Amino acid sequence: MAGLLVKDVMIKHPMSIPADMDLTLVVDTLLQYRITGLPVVDNETRVIGFVSEQDCLRQLLVSSYHSEGAVRVEQVMHGDPLTVDVEESLVDLAELMLKQKPKIYPVVDEKRRLIGLLTRGHVLRALRDSRRGG
Repeated sequence: MAGLLVKDVMIKHPMSIPADMDLTLVVDTLLQYRITGLPVVDNETRVIGFVSEQDCLRQLLVSSYHSEGAVRVEQVMHGDPLTVDVEESLVDLAELMLKQKPKIYPVVDEKRRLIGLLTRGHVLRALRDSRRGG
């Protein structure tokens, strides 16, 4: 179990969204793919933010009360989200997950480019499977 790394269980080639994307399209994507959030990337696929269902819900409520026009991801995203290194120990990440709120962690390389995605469910499954012996 101690030898498991993030790269062993992460989702490779994950979905991401640009900061200038319309929030309505983000909501459509989250609902269509049944995911709870997505990393926001720049033109070089560097992670610059994260937007969750909760962020979208909050903004849609505010927009409906104030009859606001189109809202962009950059207006609601969390800047500088928690990310993990591809070579990080899965056990260390599990310990971090116990202390931090995010359920989804973008996996980045040394230049902060998005290369994977990891959820608490993936970590839980990998730890369970390693206890079972495979």
